Amino acid sequence: MRLKSEIARWVKAHPLPSLILSGGAVLALAALFLLPRTPEVASAPIALFSIKPVAEFTRPLPVGVALATDKVALGERLFHDVRLSADDTISCASCHNLSAGGADNRYRSIGIKGGIGAVNAPTVFNSSFNVAQFWDGRAATLEDQVDGPVHHPKEMGSNWPQVMGKLGRDEAYPDLFSRSYRNGLTVDNIKDALATFERSLVTPNSRFDRFLRGEKDSLSAAEKRGYKLFQSYGCASCHQGVNLGGNMYERMGMMGDYFGDRGNPVEVDLGRFNVTKKDSDRHYFRVPSLRNVARTAPYFHDGYAANLPEAVRIMAKYQLGRTVSEQDVGDIVAFLETLTGEYKGKPL
Repeated sequence: MRLKSEIARWVKAHPLPSLILSGGAVLALAALFLLPRTPEVASAPIALFSIKPVAEFTRPLPVGVALATDKVALGERLFHDVRLSADDTISCASCHNLSAGGADNRYRSIGIKGGIGAVNAPTVFNSSFNVAQFWDGRAATLEDQVDGPVHHPKEMGSNWPQVMGKLGRDEAYPDLFSRSYRNGLTVDNIKDALATFERSLVTPNSRFDRFLRGEKDSLSAAEKRGYKLFQSYGCASCHQGVNLGGNMYERMGMMGDYFGDRGNPVEVDLGRFNVTKKDSDRHYFRVPSLRNVARTAPYFHDGYAANLPEAVRIMAKYQLGRTVSEQDVGDIVAFLETLTGEYKGKPL
């Protein structure tokens, strides 16, 4: 019964638009749970498990997104406005720096009065393609997400009456909101403007996107090999879809005790459990997008991996039960570096 439930859970967690499971896939999945974790099994070829990679596990990011330009501009202004914080020192851009991959390249973000956040800030770029927002998926939409940092005592530490008061006294905001919204400046309209701007933060035209569109010379031989390895090792089973992630949840430590080995477990390590209170959701997190991943170190919800090679090795060990050669690590990293796109027509 345990094997059956584990297989059912794996299949539910992996919608598999990127994979075709052959007739022996059920036996292969059984092997993941029944075979002893010997070095021979851990290093067995992925073909043992009858999982066939399909090149079309993703597609290029759209080059243009149709949005109301006035709301995008208003949202951009709000995104950089420190008055959303209690002491007028922190803006959305403080932790989601658009010139630093949409993150802040810190192990933990720093909020008002030097408060240190609990998790590594995810990138805001391409966040509109995510199934939900935050590592634990507690916000269903970009609009819902806005409440989190505004109210968090270690981030912006503010509240909506305070924000509304400050923006209402501004010479420009009441007029700008009246132009874009019939009912003018409201909390919901602030959220909508910010979310609209964030939906504009799409980073198309990476070299990988160009490769998918038919420019085969846009990737080097090593990068193409890394792309194939990314699929054959099984990375694409979770990092899939237009965002190469972000569209599903997965347990951190599928094939090993990540948190036990890392040590010092804290509440945020429980992931989705903190939202659903279901034991089956312990240590589950929204799979991060790999778009622009070369610009967003450090990695994982805890910022534990300082660089891409380290992140690849950790993922191979704890998610795939594999040891990856240095050559393969290098080629996979080379592929990941092709995922850096453009913002406003310029490379990130």
